[in-house]
Amino acid sequence: MALRILVAEDEFITAFDLCDTFEEAGYEVEGPHAGISSVMLACQKEKPDLALLDIELADGLTYELAQKLLEENVPVILHSEHADAQEIAARFPGATMLPKPCPPALLLQTVQRVLTPA
Repeated sequence: MALRILVAEDEFITAFDLCDTFEEAGYEVEGPHAGISSVMLACQKEKPDLALLDIELADGLTYELAQKLLEENVPVILHSEHADAQEIAARFPGATMLPKPCPPALLLQTVQRVLTPA
């Protein structure tokens, strides 16, 4: 069974590029979700194996969701253009930061690294 990646991204083209990249690599994709309520509902229905979260969605920040997923031992990749990357990394030391834009090869390498136990 394929690992399930949750994608929370509100930029339409970026969202579908991410989903296509993951599907082509053999992952099952949940999303894309452009809003907080949609992505939280998806997480309640079925816990993902990994979450790729844009920090700022159409209706707010994903901080609360990121914290909840990390507490449930779900790996989180924060994927954003956000200028305060150091502050966010300090707030979520268990998450992985990945700046936008990100080439597909680097994205997949990061996902593989995060999903592979040390």
